[in-house]
Order: sequence, then C-alpha cells, then structure tokens
Amino acid sequence: MSFPTMTFDERYRAISARDTRFDGQFVTAVRSTGIYCRPSCPARTPKTANVTFYPTSAAAHEAGYRACKRCLPEATPGSPAWNLRGDAAARAMRLIAAGVVEQEGVPGLARRLGYSPRHLTRLLTAELGAGPLALARAHRAHTARMLLVGTDMPISEVAFSAGFASIRQCNDTIREVFAMAPGQLRATRRASTVDADAQGTIDLLLPHRTPMDAAGIFAWMAARALPGMETATESSFARHLRMPGGPAHFQIRQDPVGRLRLRARVTRLGDLAPLVATARRLFDLDADPEGVDAILSAHAELAPLVAAIPGIRVPGAADPHEMLIRAMVGQQITVVAARTALTALADQLGERTPDGGLLFPTMAAIAEHGAEVLRGPAARIRAITGAAAALASEDLTLTVGDDAAEQRERLLAMPGIGPWTADYVRMRVLGDPDVFLPGDVAMRAGAAASGLPGEPRPLAAWAERLAPWRSYLTAHLWRAAPVRPARAARTKTITKEPA
Repeated sequence: MSFPTMTFDERYRAISARDTRFDGQFVTAVRSTGIYCRPSCPARTPKTANVTFYPTSAAAHEAGYRACKRCLPEATPGSPAWNLRGDAAARAMRLIAAGVVEQEGVPGLARRLGYSPRHLTRLLTAELGAGPLALARAHRAHTARMLLVGTDMPISEVAFSAGFASIRQCNDTIREVFAMAPGQLRATRRASTVDADAQGTIDLLLPHRTPMDAAGIFAWMAARALPGMETATESSFARHLRMPGGPAHFQIRQDPVGRLRLRARVTRLGDLAPLVATARRLFDLDADPEGVDAILSAHAELAPLVAAIPGIRVPGAADPHEMLIRAMVGQQITVVAARTALTALADQLGERTPDGGLLFPTMAAIAEHGAEVLRGPAARIRAITGAAAALASEDLTLTVGDDAAEQRERLLAMPGIGPWTADYVRMRVLGDPDVFLPGDVAMRAGAAASGLPGEPRPLAAWAERLAPWRSYLTAHLWRAAPVRPARAARTKTITKEPA
C-alpha cells in the first residue's frame, strides 16, 4: 500500500503503531511543533487535528516544516511508489535521484519528460506538493545528511558531493531543513556508522527494508560478473562504472551484522549522489518486501517459495545502455556463454581506468568494432551493433525516467529485439515491479516445479492475479527452476539473462 492509495485513517494507524514498513513512503507534519517525522518516530503520537501527511519531505519543507531531530526522516529507504507508478511524477523522482536537475537543470528534466518547465512545475506541485527545484533540493539535503553522519568528508566536499552549487547554499539548506548547522548535524552521528577508509573513498550504510535476500542477489551478480570490470563474492559485489564526471568504482557488501554498506570512489564529487542512487536501484533497496511477500504468499503455490526466500529482490541495472547490450548478447544462449561473450567484448573494446579497472565499452565502440569481436549469427550481431549505434547517436533513448510503454515500443521497433528482451530491459532499467516473462524457459521450468502451469499462455493467465508484483513472481520462479545438468547447459535455450 502506498501514499496515494492510503486514507488518512490508515496513515494515522501506521504512525500510531510506529510501523517501520511505511518509513520513506510518507512523512507526518505536526502543526503544533512545526516538524515532520517518519511514520515510526518514537515521539508521542500527535493529535489527529494537528497532523498533515505529505508524500515527500520536499512537500513538508515547502509547507514550512523542518525535519525531526529525533527520528531523522531523511535517513529512510526511498519509496517503492516511484517504481510502482509509471506516471510523470514517478519518472521525475527517478530522474531527480539520478542527478538530472544538477546536470541539466529543470529545463533538461522537463525536456526528458516531454513537458515545458512551467507545466512540469505545476504537475509536480499538484501531485507531490513541491516543484522540481524543491524536490531536487530535498534530495540534496538528504544526500548531505547521509554524508555528514556517515563519513568524515570535509563539509566543503559534502556540499559539492550532494550537488549544491556552493558551500553557503548547502549550509543554508541544512539549517532550514534540519534546524541545525552542518557541524551540529554531524555531531549526531553514531560512531558505528562511520568507517574510515582510503583517501577519496566514502563508506556508507545503505538503509533498506527487511527482510532482504542479500545472498540471492549477490549470487545473481556473481554468476554474471565480468572479470576486470566486476567482482562478486557471497557477500559483496563491486564494479567500475562510467559516470558523467569520469570513472567511478563502488562496492556493496554485507557487514557482519547483516547491514548493507556502500564503499564508493568517484572522479567528480557531484557524481556521488547519482552513484548512490544507482547502487540502490541495482539492489532494489527501496522495495517493500513485507508487502510483496504477503501478496505472493497468499497463494498456496507460492507460499513455500516465499517462506524459503523472504525478501527476494529484482536486480536493477547499473547503466541502461549497457543493460540493453548485455540482454541482447544473452538472448538464446546460456548465462555462461553470455558471460564469455561479454567478457571478450569488454576486454577488447572497454576502456581502462587509471587504477587498472575496466569500463564497459561505449556504445560508439560497440557500433564500430563490435562485429570484430562478437560471435554468432550475423543477424544477431547486426542487431547488437545497430542498437549500439542508435544509442550512441541518440536515435534510441533509454533512461531510468522513460515511460514504460513508450520504452517498450521503441525497443520493439529495433531489429532483433523481441518482447522478451524489451520486457526484461524494462524490468531491470526502470525497476518495473510488474513484468512477467512467460516465454522464459527457466521461469517456465520453475513454474512447473512449483505446481503452476508450465506453458506460456496459461502461466501468463495465472500470473495476472499477482499484478502489480509480477516481477517478484518472475524472480521466485527463476530461483525455483531445477538445476540442469552441465551438458544441457550448453544447449541454446534461454536460462537466466546476464546482469
């Protein structure tokens, strides 16, 4: 259940119960104190007459409220609504988290969404209680808070890492939002949240809702990691990534007490906040696992799967363009074969970073030289290099802020891209929670093993009852697929697509 569908009484019951499941999904503003809190704030529950609920902290800021010093509502996982909803407001929130306002301004954000800046401001204000500038400012405040309490970075570096144009702008925003100077906010941190590391590297906690199938998503990444570019173990995943300001490197790992931490290094400080957003999307950290598990386990066929793997996550994508190429290379071959082909592609066409790491090839490099490296049917190679050329020339756009239906239509118009690939990319790039792939061989095998129909049409019909959470059904059925013998793994059938 998300903010738009909840009644006032349902939200009030959530804050009365101090229900952590709703943290990040809305904030509670209290007129008598002038502050806003997360739903689980331990303070005394305010009277209903004094309460106003807002979908975002930016809306509370705009209404004149400041953040609670006790519960720090900015330190929560993000709302799953931005993936569940496909409207302009949700797309705007994903693009704001990706740093589009800092890189292109409000006109750039509006252009990506197909609106004028004025109309976009009206739309977001009506829908979310704040315009794009206010929403971006709130996101910068959240990032600054995270860095102040989670690292020893100088306040000047915090300001630019969070996306502020100046140190003064950062200081003024922190004081306005949190009623504390940056130094005072830093003093509130707990020693356990800080991890001193090499110069130029930050180490942060990644808040998320529990339960969390960390072992499963680390295993997914390990099976698809490309040597030199990605490294994965049972409890960590690291990779090099191209960012607007230059190469970056990040690692997500699980610490001894089960928390997820991010260690990151960027070339330009302004890339840090978008990198954190990328890491969160990659591991689906804004999901509502209890809500999803409750819906799936209500069906007798799925209850054993959910009980065995609570809190399953749907892996995201580190880079939309890279994701499309990886999906196309992996079509109709095994995970192992796809990994071999992609390793050769990255090794021969990728760029080396100053520290010896490997970046995935640019779309221009794949378009120009991919045919020299890729192996397989000529039509498939032409499709891959053609898609890379279209992305390089911007004839084809693919971003985290796309409209889902329009993105699917654009991909299907490309030679060599069918419904399976278009839907798989939509699941991974947009974080769409309602994608189902009835033609996927591994998923059908998992369905049959779980007592569900094994043929595409009846399986798709059965899955309709689980909208809008069919991506999580897909993930469970992938995991339920029987392990095939090594010889069978060499046949040209789709198993699980490379990440």
